[in-house]
Amino acid sequence: MLTVGAALSALAACSAVKLAYNNLPDIGYWWLDGYVDFNGTQTPKVRDDLAALLAWHRQTELPQIALLLQKAQGMAPDNVTAAQDCAFTDDIRTRLLAVTNQAETAGAELAVSLDEAQLQQLERKYEKNNADYASDWLKLTPAKQQQKRYDQFLDRNEDFYGRLDADQRALLRKLTAQSMFDARRLDAERRKRQQEALALLRRFVAERTPATEARLALHAYIQRIAEPPAGPWRDYQNTLLQEGCLYVATLHNATTPAQRQKAVERLRAYEADVRDLMGARP
Repeated sequence: MLTVGAALSALAACSAVKLAYNNLPDIGYWWLDGYVDFNGTQTPKVRDDLAALLAWHRQTELPQIALLLQKAQGMAPDNVTAAQDCAFTDDIRTRLLAVTNQAETAGAELAVSLDEAQLQQLERKYEKNNADYASDWLKLTPAKQQQKRYDQFLDRNEDFYGRLDADQRALLRKLTAQSMFDARRLDAERRKRQQEALALLRRFVAERTPATEARLALHAYIQRIAEPPAGPWRDYQNTLLQEGCLYVATLHNATTPAQRQKAVERLRAYEADVRDLMGARP
């Protein structure tokens, strides 16, 4: 059930991000600008496209998220299976893909407007992100990586359930130690995706690709990330997913009725926040 709380809060379902949600066009603009450094022609269109995306999300997606939160509230008091958690994760994934699909047209129009200087800026941003990831994970010993992941999981679970007791913490540490998580493998795949994105965008520039054609290429790129082709990476990704579902179910099933009630209350608060956002004026 931690997966439920963490993922749905990331979809704008907690009080801490209500203000940010209502200001997503500005926040999204500055975040994207850090990657490509928009020019004067691109700026107003990007802002308008982000405002339109937020309006669509508020009207179309927030009601879907509210329904997922209601479903999660019904699940939280009982034991859950790994299959149930994976099914719920699939529901969340569907909502995330709906957003990327909605953004494809505007994204393609932006992609074909980028020039080589902006792509060099994107490449530098990727390099910085990679250096940050290396500092955060790759430079750590395996033992320190494991401790960091345990600390992160503990914080997230205790935010959702309240304080875990000694046995629950021991269980969480055991699950973390058993994980197939491989920071270097994840880094290698991320770098591969970055290079594929840069090559795709440079092809758009070189071939002066029409936006309609670029949209199809971007859609295929996103789908390859969401559903990797058969092979070692897909197998590893599926293993991590199944592992995560099992571990979430295992820990949830070790919680007390009071902790599960706290989870229900947290999910109910998320739902209230979502419904507030649904009714908020842009």
